[in-house]
Amino acid sequence: MNLLHGNYSEFIATKAHIDIPTGLTIDGDLISPMLFDFQRDIVLWALRRGRASIFADCGLGKTPMQLEWARHIPGNVLILAPLAVSHQTIREGEKFGVDVSYARSQDDITGKITITNYEMLEHFDPAAFNGVVLDESSILKNYTGKYRNLIISSFANTQYKLCCTATPAPNDFIELGNHSEFMGVMTRAEMLSMFFIHDGGDTSKWRIKGHAYDKFWQWIVTWAVSIRCPSALGYDDGGFSLPALNIEQVEVNAKTACDGFLFAMEAKTLQDRQRARRDSVNERAEKAAEIVNATPGAWVIWCDRNAEADTITKLLPGAVNVQGGDSHEKKCKNLLGFTNGDFEILVTKPKIGGFGMNWQHCHNVVFLGLSDSWEAYYQAMRRTWRFGQKHAVNVYIITTEREGAVVRNIQRKERDAVKMAKDMEFHMKDMTSKELKGLSRDVSKYKTSASSGEGWNAKLGDCVECIGNVESDSIDYTVFSPPFSSLYTYSNSDRDMGNCKDDDEFYHHFLFLVRELFRTTKPGRLVSFHCMNLPTSKSHHGYIGIRDFRGDLIRMFIDEGWIYHSEVCIWKDPVVSMQRTKALGLLHKQLVKDSCMSRQGLPDYLVTMRKPGVNQNPVAGELDYFTGDPDTFKNTGRLSIDVWQRYASPIWMDIRQSNTLQKKNARHSNDERHICPLQLDVIERCLQLWSNPSDLVLSPFMGIASEGYQAIKLGRRFIGFELKESYFNEAVKNLVMAEQEAKTPSLFGEENQA
Repeated sequence: MNLLHGNYSEFIATKAHIDIPTGLTIDGDLISPMLFDFQRDIVLWALRRGRASIFADCGLGKTPMQLEWARHIPGNVLILAPLAVSHQTIREGEKFGVDVSYARSQDDITGKITITNYEMLEHFDPAAFNGVVLDESSILKNYTGKYRNLIISSFANTQYKLCCTATPAPNDFIELGNHSEFMGVMTRAEMLSMFFIHDGGDTSKWRIKGHAYDKFWQWIVTWAVSIRCPSALGYDDGGFSLPALNIEQVEVNAKTACDGFLFAMEAKTLQDRQRARRDSVNERAEKAAEIVNATPGAWVIWCDRNAEADTITKLLPGAVNVQGGDSHEKKCKNLLGFTNGDFEILVTKPKIGGFGMNWQHCHNVVFLGLSDSWEAYYQAMRRTWRFGQKHAVNVYIITTEREGAVVRNIQRKERDAVKMAKDMEFHMKDMTSKELKGLSRDVSKYKTSASSGEGWNAKLGDCVECIGNVESDSIDYTVFSPPFSSLYTYSNSDRDMGNCKDDDEFYHHFLFLVRELFRTTKPGRLVSFHCMNLPTSKSHHGYIGIRDFRGDLIRMFIDEGWIYHSEVCIWKDPVVSMQRTKALGLLHKQLVKDSCMSRQGLPDYLVTMRKPGVNQNPVAGELDYFTGDPDTFKNTGRLSIDVWQRYASPIWMDIRQSNTLQKKNARHSNDERHICPLQLDVIERCLQLWSNPSDLVLSPFMGIASEGYQAIKLGRRFIGFELKESYFNEAVKNLVMAEQEAKTPSLFGEENQA
């Protein structure tokens, strides 16, 4: 038993979804004294991790942190950065005493740390570098899937990896998957399958499962640090405070009327919004020029369309327009020229100059064109509104009355981004502080309790550890519904067998229980489990089909010495299943579209296994009542035969699906599904067939104690284990109720007597 518990504890520890450090530990005194305390600790942490992400808000020093990290990595390091940021990084390197050289190809490399822009990657040999840094790594989403995958695959075998960005996922969590996948921690598909769920028919919108919140952030914090200000992690803010931000939406009247309408109507579709922007270029540009001319000094004018940039540049003498068609050299020259103060008015697009540039010398900004991308808007605004800015930043958003939907969309995404940032800070603050200090987290503790009554014992705890205290060869009969891999549906505990990342992990976990069931079951006695085959999903398995869960369980029991005793198929209404699951294969519209993807509903199975040996206490006697519809066998002269012929059928068509224990009070607000107690008809038939009065009945996954409720009412003894406290509390109430009903003979069995 000690060996089992030891092995089991080790197994549970492996289920904690954390990324194992693969880096190096160095003395903190070796870190540049020019770094602030929080920057030093983050660099030390990232070096220990080996593969890490730094999500630090604009102006918190991502560049000096990544340079210091690269300086300590053994071997050559390649930094990939957005256009023009490369030369800005070289300047930062000179300031902090780190030698960084720019190269456009492998042949240009001259030193340990090389920087280039993302588009030049194909001219380098990734295998020549021991470390890689993705600067402004959230820019990955701006590339095509093919190019993003190229970046990820090119450095799949690189030992040391660092991602740096301010906005890893501004309006959703999916972008975090890009970072995880790049670092080799977990693919984006695996992350979605493990922690997320989509509601309804829109499979493009994902949300974190209710019970996965803490686990998700515990996983994130093992490979990422998020910081919006030093004090959020317990450091002194010092000079890190943001200036005031003044945002003014300026609405102009477009001279072009709306087709078919007397007044301008708000654009509803993307095409309508694009048309509205195209038709109002002159009016918006004139208003922008008026605003800029009224306030001398440096200005950045962000445009969404070439026509906007061309028009405003003509209206503002001396303005420099950096366009996508410009050469690489010309773009760099002009972006850096604005940084140096060579000219005062810069006109460009967020996708050209919106990432990585530091323009604290400028505090006046115009958005002449606004797309639906909140990240483009946020990143562009943060070029000037950042730590180190000494003036209040003024932002003017110029739109027409027809573009209200664009502004509202940006505002909604901003609210989502703020919520996510606060969630990250709330969930990660304490854990990040421990990570930065190199402290470990104890994941082994969980709550236990016990309750008992006349003929029953209920234990709150891990069923594998609970059954370890049960005597060998002491259980007369076991009946239960096993969980299956459905992560964070009912809890976030690693001890929950449903919380397994894949089938192999589930079967490994479940095997501990199968072995203990074999040890504790009396020779010749039975174990029955209620299960179904499981549908696969595109996101988790890569295809839509069915898994032979029933067969896998049978084979597992047989491999551990059990005898495959019997099974019965239990009919389920496919219409109810379709309405509940919206399964593609059950939808009539799929039949009409292509019936090759249509399928039948999935029945339940009651599978019974037998432990080898002679049963010393035979279960003998006739069947004196029928479990099911009480009118089925009235006025019959051969009750036991008729009932047995019904029970002996390989398919039970007469199980009352709604005959279950009340379950509302046990459901937690974070549960992703309603709990589904096993039907009382199924349990009672099992107890009739395979147990005697006073036998000891076990349910290792007690839930709300449906098996115990029926066992106590039928005069059996019961022992049950449950991991989730809310279910355990409800189970105790049901066991007490069954005990009281069993003491009232006039009510016992009334609904089932034929």
